Amino acid sequence: MNFKMLVAIVAMLLTAQVCSIAETAVSSTDARVFEMRIYYSPEGKFSTLEGRFREHTTKLFAKHGIQNIGYWVPTENPERKLTYILAYPNRAARDKSWKAFMADPEWQAAAKETEKNGPIVSKVESFFMQLTDYSPTPKAEIDKAGRVFELRTYTAAKDKLGDLNKRFRDHTLGLFQKHGMKNIAYWNLMPDQQKASTDLVCIISHPSIEVSKTSFDSFHKDPAWVLAKQESEKIGGSLIAQGGVKSEFLIATDYSPIK
Repeated sequence: MNFKMLVAIVAMLLTAQVCSIAETAVSSTDARVFEMRIYYSPEGKFSTLEGRFREHTTKLFAKHGIQNIGYWVPTENPERKLTYILAYPNRAARDKSWKAFMADPEWQAAAKETEKNGPIVSKVESFFMQLTDYSPTPKAEIDKAGRVFELRTYTAAKDKLGDLNKRFRDHTLGLFQKHGMKNIAYWNLMPDQQKASTDLVCIISHPSIEVSKTSFDSFHKDPAWVLAKQESEKIGGSLIAQGGVKSEFLIATDYSPIK
């Protein structure tokens, strides 16, 4: 191989690397507040809850300046659970928008009609997040081939969240992508939230649950991952608390901007 050919190959590899980084990088100016909300519905009421979101809620959110990011249900859903994510410019804007939304006569009429036979939400969980500096920007898109989403929550070992974020930034995202997993978004909880000092929340996608198993198997065996894990844990041990990875497979609803 002559020198010119070697230079060309190196340049091509560097270009590919830069493109890969650009694909996963988020704008440092994206300081939006994201809210993950999880609704649980009483037995027999879930279809009514989804109907209200489909026909009323998502449109009224948009009307009042609340950005619909995505809506998902678990692939197995005995708890009749709906998980969704919204975005706002900041917390003050969030409070202002929700106040206007709740006071909207159209919302009040929709709530009254859908709850005429009893409440359709039995429990609500909510927490506030911001994108990490290495996260892609979540955007409305449709994968026509179909896919499943995976909501993963990593709980870092004590004082290790910064190191865990660094490993994701420098290694994990690129290796996920290499092994066929699409990075949707990565968040840390806002400082006033419970577990803000430990939790990393992310959503990735796979062609199917079966493919996800193959992807993770090859990811864990990848020499680059093995080395990155060893190097990041050689001082202080594991970056993740015992039992600190939770995973839930989801499918997007028909009214979700991300499908």
